[in-house]
Amino acid sequence: MRIPDWTPEGKPQPQDLVQAILERRGGELLNLDRALLWSEPLARGWNTYLKAVRTGLGASRQLRELGICTVALLTGAHYEYHHHAPDYLAAGGTQAALDALQAYVKAGAQGEPQGLAGDEALVARYATQMTRDVKVEDAVFAKMQERFGTTELVEITAAIATYNMVARFLVALGVSPEE
Repeated sequence: MRIPDWTPEGKPQPQDLVQAILERRGGELLNLDRALLWSEPLARGWNTYLKAVRTGLGASRQLRELGICTVALLTGAHYEYHHHAPDYLAAGGTQAALDALQAYVKAGAQGEPQGLAGDEALVARYATQMTRDVKVEDAVFAKMQERFGTTELVEITAAIATYNMVARFLVALGVSPEE
């Protein structure tokens, strides 16, 4: 990491904040947490918001995780991919789809992603346009509207947008995956 790991000695934080992060993480701080905890308001808001995006949305977890993996691959956020590829698999995704997504990104992420079909291909294209261009082509957005209800569309969009923010934070600070 390009900054020192947070420690309680380096920057004391309220115990309720540290405990809330530990609870969300299953008892261990991640390297991302060791960066965020340098700022109490940032760590507190991040923990609440990301918990909602990760566990509080009704849109397909598999599709949200695929969108997140797309963002991670496009931005070079290895930490993000390291954590979310297993979540995608746990949500019902396949290794073949992850391999196809990697090949799509490596080939320049143009057109239809070969090896992905249906909703997964659509979400990969949507996430690619959101990440690379910010503006999504009308035709791709229209397909998203045809396929998903408004709430699902908002939630998939929010997950992709949120993890664009996360990727930029991780890459700028050089946060690497845990050993």
